[in-house]
Amino acid sequence: MKRARIYVSGLVQGVFYRANAQKEAQRLKVTGYIKNLSDGRVEAVIEGEDLCVNKMIQWCEVGPKYARVDKVEVISEQYKGEFKDFLIK
Repeated sequence: MKRARIYVSGLVQGVFYRANAQKEAQRLKVTGYIKNLSDGRVEAVIEGEDLCVNKMIQWCEVGPKYARVDKVEVISEQYKGEFKDFLIK
């Protein structure tokens, strides 16, 4: 099992990034959350099977149709198993 904290920079607010990320997370059966940050970035914490977390990170590097992802920072963290769903905060 794996946990990653992700910071996504670019045009990622106001383009349904979080809603589409939630759909993708549900499809991949990963848990955690995603939220907008005041500096214009999006932060996500993702937990689940290694392969599924990796696929979610790959999705974050592209994002939905109208997003423009400039940078993705991925920080590996200790898996905690603290989430039941993938929420938009």
